[in-house]
Amino acid sequence: MPTPLKPLRIGTRGSALALAQANETRDRLAEAHDLPTEAFEIVIIRTTGDRILDRSLREIGGKGLFTREIEQALGDGEIDIAVHSMKDMPVLQPEGLVIDCILPREDPRDAFVSHRFESLASMPAGMVVGSSSLRRRAQVALRRHDLKLVEFRGNVQTRLKKLEDGVADATFLAMAGLSRLDQRDVARGPVEVAEMLPAVAQGAIGVERRANDDLTAMLLTPINHAPSAVRVAAERAYLARLDGSCETPIAGLCEIEADGGLWLRGEILRPDGSDAITGERRGSQSDAMAMGDDLAAELLERAGPDFMALPPL
Repeated sequence: MPTPLKPLRIGTRGSALALAQANETRDRLAEAHDLPTEAFEIVIIRTTGDRILDRSLREIGGKGLFTREIEQALGDGEIDIAVHSMKDMPVLQPEGLVIDCILPREDPRDAFVSHRFESLASMPAGMVVGSSSLRRRAQVALRRHDLKLVEFRGNVQTRLKKLEDGVADATFLAMAGLSRLDQRDVARGPVEVAEMLPAVAQGAIGVERRANDDLTAMLLTPINHAPSAVRVAAERAYLARLDGSCETPIAGLCEIEADGGLWLRGEILRPDGSDAITGERRGSQSDAMAMGDDLAAELLERAGPDFMALPPL
């Protein structure tokens, strides 16, 4: 067990949202094991994705840019666990690391944020929407081809500042992030999933550990939220078959229905928003990963080759 003499080191990015997620993890562990917060140390690790903000994720390497340095520190024993937004996690993990702890999932929906307009539908033609997400950009283009799209990278605070500075007339953030920052009032409101499916695993926090660290595994077991974990498992199996990354516009959401079964919805889009293919599966929780894989296989077959391919940089 961690003690004040040897605290459990929690690795995280340094943004306000990442720190809120790390603090939530610490607080849940402290409560589960009746430990003081001093038994834990938050270790901030700056990632490549945090350092390079003037280029798109596609240009500099995709999702792994937000996790590589943190996972390196975990593998090297510099930290004991790593806390991640699961929507940022590549589906393949480095050898020797596992994520088998998912915290209770927050609202997975996107948030529409604008100082001028109430919704995407209310924006006049020619207005500017800022987003770094290929998924959001393609979804906006599909629905509103008359709007202009611009690159809009940075953490929540950076993107809100860009909006204030007039770089764009509207943007999208995750409702989960705004909730964890106690800033839900920033959004005009959530975008219903029937209108715009979110990113895979959006709103979920995952805790990564070394696979051979049995003590840490024992510590994490009580804070794993099984309903959230099964939803994330279905979505990430779907993403894995699609080979999803920041370079592919993919959306997906799994929900638990009243009878305990799973409802998985998925959408893949052409990067320019000219077309989209959707599908869904319903099944038991024990079939979560098989459902995800099967839905992805169907969408790929319907799409044909190069449906999600981007033009060369």
